[in-house]
Amino acid sequence: QVQLMESGGGLVQAGGSLRLSCAASGRTFSNRAMGWFRQAPGKDREFLATISCGGVRAEYAGSVKGRFTISRDNAKNTVYLQMNSLKPEDTAVYYCAARGACSPTYYESEYSYWGQGTQVTVSS
Repeated sequence: QVQLMESGGGLVQAGGSLRLSCAASGRTFSNRAMGWFRQAPGKDREFLATISCGGVRAEYAGSVKGRFTISRDNAKNTVYLQMNSLKPEDTAVYYCAARGACSPTYYESEYSYWGQGTQVTVSS
């Protein structure tokens, strides 16, 4: 069983930056690809970024590529999402997720464990 806890959300002005963290319990973190997703009010959950278990490969959604960066520290069982040049349309609840395999994927159904989410609000 893996438990995930996101932190780092909050209120920021457009153009600003935030770094989200996701701390994972358990001893299998370094064997798992990790992903970040978000869900805005009235919308489906959306893939943002994913990273392989070793941190070598990462993939991004087109809407955030060049602005967001996913990274991980396996010694700390933590994955991060650095978000720059934030826009009001980035306002959402942000979730991290863990997969039972090493390779990254943007398929939501491939992730077995999810955090509770952290709210990010970007004001104009």
